[in-house]
Formats: sequence, structure tokens, C-alpha cells
Amino acid sequence: MKNKILIEDIRAIAESISSESRKLNGKTVLITGGAGFLGKYFILTLDYLNKNVLEKPCKIISIDNFITGLNYPIGENSNFKTIKHDVSKPIKIDDDIDFIISAAGIASPEFYRKFVIETIDVAVLGTKNMLELAKRKKVESFIFFSSSEVYGDPDPQFIPTPETYFGNVSCIGPRANYDESKRLGETLCISYRQTHKVPVKIVRPFNVYGPGMRLDDYRVIPNFISNVFKGNSIPVYGTGNNTRTFCYATDALTGFFKVLLSDYNGEVFNVGNDNNEISMLALAKTVADIFDNNVKIGYVSGPIDAYAEADPKRRCPDLSKIKTMLGYKPKVDITTGIIRFIRWAIEEFNIKSPLASVIKDKEIETN
Repeated sequence: MKNKILIEDIRAIAESISSESRKLNGKTVLITGGAGFLGKYFILTLDYLNKNVLEKPCKIISIDNFITGLNYPIGENSNFKTIKHDVSKPIKIDDDIDFIISAAGIASPEFYRKFVIETIDVAVLGTKNMLELAKRKKVESFIFFSSSEVYGDPDPQFIPTPETYFGNVSCIGPRANYDESKRLGETLCISYRQTHKVPVKIVRPFNVYGPGMRLDDYRVIPNFISNVFKGNSIPVYGTGNNTRTFCYATDALTGFFKVLLSDYNGEVFNVGNDNNEISMLALAKTVADIFDNNVKIGYVSGPIDAYAEADPKRRCPDLSKIKTMLGYKPKVDITTGIIRFIRWAIEEFNIKSPLASVIKDKEIETN
């Protein structure tokens, strides 16, 4: 790992979970979707803990079929093993397993509209297969990555949205294969908790972003930045009035680890940033300002039905539960996070755009 921004991020996550991470001493952690955006952060953080924090390193096993994942951030070694496999198919693993991070999934609308059935399979069959494995291995903790999409398009009186909100989701709409399969994944987790005492925890991430995201992901922040570097205007869908809150990866991973290493079995936690709910137009203006307004903003129709017809109007988490029970506190503001993402992308992809130099002297925090 040579990218300066990523090195800083991983160190920040490790420091934020310094007390909880001791539970990983000498244990084995299985990650599904390890070649994806969040999976890479988990692997890099565990690798950092092995080298700098843990008295006895943990063993990391990653499963990915590379349907959307691109590569692993580190090579195989004595503490890191990879398995190429589709988790929607049963798998036999001989190793003892202490923790399972069930993060495999197809989260970008661009990809889950392309891989419609596969999205359902990984969230439902993949989750069931990992729960069966957790039951057989008698794991200490199992964390399932659900999504804030399970809330659908929330009623305004439920924004910020608490974990107790049941959701406003269409079971036949263009987002249904993702939304409803995540909802069923949650049901499976709770059912295995009730029936087999599997120590499940569920997280519902709210718009996590940061280094490691594919620039062709089509989720809003990488989409805005990739268009800037292509010399295009920033594409705002529709009127740009729909709002989101955005959570930088260091804050999100801190929350995920705190949930994984807690004793709150059978609980659901929102993970995100409850500050600065922002419209897509205002977000575009924020990005333009970062580039000293050397880019234009353009209004376009959504590229696929999940954006054009079914994009939720607002998305903002109520974080009272995770703050109260686990002491979680997001730190990175949206401008700082976007600048960090841009700087990572410039270094990672050796971007030569004349706009790359514009943010050279922008001040950012190192978390």
C-alpha cells in the first residue's frame, strides 16, 4: 500500500478501534466481497492491525467472485488467504472461523440493474450460506451488510430515519431487486439468531464513499469526479433537489468494526454521518467549488430507471442508537472527504487532467 491518503485512512481507522481490536488477537476473520470497496478497507485495516497492534496476528480469509470487485489491496501471505467463489453457492471451509463479515453485494444501481438476479442471489442465498457457515463454525460474531435502501423513500416525518422505521419500498420497482433482497437478508439473519443462536449484527450504511470506489461506479461522488477529469460537466439528475448524507470511509469503517466487535447480538445499527444533509445540486456546487469553479454543472435525465424513476427524495440517518450504545461519532465533513477521494484518485490512477493541479494546495485534515 503506497497511496498516501489510503495509508492515513487505515491508520485513522486502526486508532479509532484500538481498544476493541484486541478481540481479534489470534482469531480468524472471513470476509465476503473482500475485493470490493468496503472489503478492501477491512483487509487493509486488519493487515495494519496485524503488523502494528495485535500481539498475535489474526488470519484473514477473503471470498470474492469479482463480478464487480477488481483486485485485492495486498498479496496473499501467511495471514491472508483468498478464495475465488460465488457465495450464492455453498462452500466448505476447513479453517476455524471466529468472525464473519458478510459484505458481498452489488450496491451500485448501475450494476444491480445489469446483474438483476445475481444481486438477489448474493443478498439472499449468499447470506444464508454464510449464516449456515457461521452456525457450523460457532463464530463469535457475524455482521451482515444491509443498506439504508431498506428504508426506501421515507415518509418525511421519519427523517432522520431511525432503525425502527419499517420502510417505504416498492417490491416491483426498479430498485426492488436490491432493496427487497437486503430486507430478506436481514430477516434471515434475525431468524438464524432466533433459531440457531448465531451472534448476528446488522448494519445499514448510508452513502459511504472514499478511496477504493470504482470511478465507473455511477454512484454520485465517483460519478461527479470521473466526469470532471474527463472534461465533462458535472451531471445532476433531474432537478437536483433529492438529498443525501455522505459518510467518509474512515468514519464508516470505525462504525462497522465497533458493531462487529460488540456484544449487541440481534441488533440493527444505522452507520453514516448525520451532519450536512445535502441536495445533489448543492453537492455538485461543492465539487465545482473544490475545483475553483473551473467546471460546469449540467442537468441530465437519469441514465437508468433506478435513478430516473425511483430515486428516493431524502436519505438521512438517525444515529442515536449507535452513538449511545457504541460511542460512535463521525468526524469527516463532506468537503474534506471529497478532496481526500480526489487526491487518492489522482495518485492511484495517475490522472493527468489539468484540473488535477487545482486541488494541490487545498487544505484537508488527515483524520
